[in-house]
Amino acid sequence: MYTRILIATDGSPLSDQAVESGLSLAALAGASVVALKVVPRYPRSYFEGGAPVDAADAKRVEAQWTAAAQALLEQIKARGEADGVKVRAVVAKSDLIAESVIAAAKKHQCDLIVMASHGRKGLKRLLLGSETQHVLTHSHIPVLVLR
Repeated sequence: MYTRILIATDGSPLSDQAVESGLSLAALAGASVVALKVVPRYPRSYFEGGAPVDAADAKRVEAQWTAAAQALLEQIKARGEADGVKVRAVVAKSDLIAESVIAAAKKHQCDLIVMASHGRKGLKRLLLGSETQHVLTHSHIPVLVLR
């Protein structure tokens, strides 16, 4: 059925439920897992949504975000391996979340992407965007969305 499943997480409780479902599916299918967390770069100007900071401070914050992402993925790896699922942890650094999910799935030759949707509707969806919707509409790899 599936041989390699990419599970994308943002660390939210809803995403955690998708991780559990993805790991369970992998265990049932005998598939390996690529656990992915995309870390954005720190905004460096008012136009990017942040206060101007010097490069050293931005690098320090980005390093903290990367370390937190790695710790999250190590927890997922431990949970998967406790159920006999081989898990590879991948941190991607990019502001383009959906594109990074699709690129990682292609790079690691995944045959399914599992991710959560926060289910935003109306104006919130328009203003905040939907990375899940973007993955759904642009991926040639099947996507399992959990809510």
